[in-house]
Amino acid sequence: MKKIAVVTGASSGMGREFALTLEKHFKVDEIWAIARNEKSLSELGKQVSPEVRAISMDLTDPYSFAKYEKALEEEQPEICLLVNASGFGIFDSVSDMRMKDSDDMVDLNCKALVKMTKMSLPYMHEGSKIINIASMAAFQPIPYIDVYGASKAFVLSFSRALNSELETRRIQTMAVCPYWTKTRFFDRAVGEKQIVRKYIVMYEPEMIIRQAWKDLAKGKDISIYGTIAKGQAALCKILPHKLVMKIWKKQQDLH
Repeated sequence: MKKIAVVTGASSGMGREFALTLEKHFKVDEIWAIARNEKSLSELGKQVSPEVRAISMDLTDPYSFAKYEKALEEEQPEICLLVNASGFGIFDSVSDMRMKDSDDMVDLNCKALVKMTKMSLPYMHEGSKIINIASMAAFQPIPYIDVYGASKAFVLSFSRALNSELETRRIQTMAVCPYWTKTRFFDRAVGEKQIVRKYIVMYEPEMIIRQAWKDLAKGKDISIYGTIAKGQAALCKILPHKLVMKIWKKQQDLH
């Protein structure tokens, strides 16, 4: 039986970084790399040792999942690792955001992640792992990042509950909650309005992924990198969220 790792969002950012470092942590025959940009997926195949099977899919399109489903049915692989790294955010008020953007955000960040998980689970066995990319935004409601933050709160809650649910099958699920990280996320998120003006810290994706691999090996269900990020997560648990939102708006000069 062919052993594979499946990585969504593999064309850039954290998904790509997971794919590039995967062979140090898992022995697989193939990496199934999923993203819209087929050219970038092909380039990825030149940079890693396991064979890369590029699967071009738009995960906001419900019909695209048929391609993944068909591949699983034909190959009958063992999925050792699933990394759900596809996602995007937009910094804008809910009233000004285009309906398609908010719909696509929920479809990709939440619905696609759940669908990929459900479709993959029948092919996972004892020792298999699931990594879901959440965010520090998952710990607090964030004005002007409302939809994105809420979608990542969903990912965090879903991941932790699923980890508990799959204990009997000995399949681990972990949510990675990065703080601000230098990826192409900002190309789409920021836009012309520059709503977010202050970033307390900006990490490199390699830092986040390195910590994630360590935390996965320790059996954790959440991975957070950095003292500032861990401190903020702790404060968001004890401070009233009304106060947290007020501090956020003042920090960004939002009224």
